[in-house]
Amino acid sequence: MAATLEFLETLDDARFQSLYEYLSQDGYGPLDGDVAAALKFRPQAIKKLPLATRAKHARTIIARKRNAELSYELLGAYLFRKDKALVLEFLDATGVKHEDGMIAGDAKIPSAAEIDKAVATLDGSHDRGDVTTYMAVCAQTWPEVPRFDALWRERVTK
Repeated sequence: MAATLEFLETLDDARFQSLYEYLSQDGYGPLDGDVAAALKFRPQAIKKLPLATRAKHARTIIARKRNAELSYELLGAYLFRKDKALVLEFLDATGVKHEDGMIAGDAKIPSAAEIDKAVATLDGSHDRGDVTTYMAVCAQTWPEVPRFDALWRERVTK
């Protein structure tokens, strides 16, 4: 199973709702179109439901569809909108080539030592939950680096 899908399953309802709310624009959540379709609502009528209810339905849709790309995009968009500096600082600290956070095709793969050092630094200046979220995204970006997968799993159990 994809790391971001598994990571989303570990989030409590409040954290998922916060993430969903952070991605909302003009009163619409990022998956409100899918939620409206599932509930047989007209798209504009979905705003009548509280955001917490829409977030809960969105989470169910993601879990049911098992769409790894959707979960990856959702978490990535959240991080870029909320704390893009976290992503940029990690990539710079590990020497990964990127263009404003978008990883270059020929970018190097970070080592476990580089990852651990960068995470320790990020924990001092960014929300720990967001750093953990980024480790789950990285686990899906670089599945050949087992340290990412181990790291986010260790952090969600603490």
